Amino acid sequence: MDKIGCYEFMAEPFHCDFSGRLFMGHMGNHMLNAADFHSSARGFGMKYLMTIQRSWVLSRLAIEMDEMPKQYTKFNVETWVESAMRYFTSRNFAVVGSDGHVYGYGRSIWAMIDTESRQPTDIYAIDNGAIEQWIVKDKECPIDKGGRVKMTDEAKLVRTIDTYYNDVDINGHINSVKYIEHVLDLWDMDWYRTHQVKRFEIAYVAEAHAGDRLSFYMQEDGDAFNVRICKDDGTECCRSKVTFR
Repeated sequence: MDKIGCYEFMAEPFHCDFSGRLFMGHMGNHMLNAADFHSSARGFGMKYLMTIQRSWVLSRLAIEMDEMPKQYTKFNVETWVESAMRYFTSRNFAVVGSDGHVYGYGRSIWAMIDTESRQPTDIYAIDNGAIEQWIVKDKECPIDKGGRVKMTDEAKLVRTIDTYYNDVDINGHINSVKYIEHVLDLWDMDWYRTHQVKRFEIAYVAEAHAGDRLSFYMQEDGDAFNVRICKDDGTECCRSKVTFR
């Protein structure tokens, strides 16, 4: 089996915005699905991990797109493990058309947790460290890894939302992609008529659950916008950085 996975998707019309191109949230979802397909086929996927009280949790995600696929367009998401440490692993993505056209790339960092304690657990304890044999070191992912999203006390509260059933995933917390959608909803339709998302970064800090109220704080950072998401008790759930073109 190849170390690099390649999975076909289609920009379904109901997953596209008013411009007829795929929503960033759905692109993120396709990348996470590709990650699950790849890891499951190689023996360290969610279906197996759940039987031993383990689960993958997304820690960081960065997506940088030159353009989004248009509706009905078929495209492939390639994915591979770039590196692995005891508690974290790096996984990359490339979004490529059937004609070889590259739409963009993604980078992600994952932690493996114990589903009972919710604490990080040793990745190399799974099948005697079998993940090591799937690491690819010679395939380029030419986008920035990103860094810490800096926020100050000058960040302004721009929105507070409630969370519900549709926000929650199989791990019982707010779905990783839902955060992407909620962040991108901070800009209105008129903004998106003249701007496209070039790069989206998000770093997950703490879990939120159904019923939690989430407050969004925004601060401009050069040509980008930094966003911090907190619960009512002040717990920071994640930080995001959005760059438009």
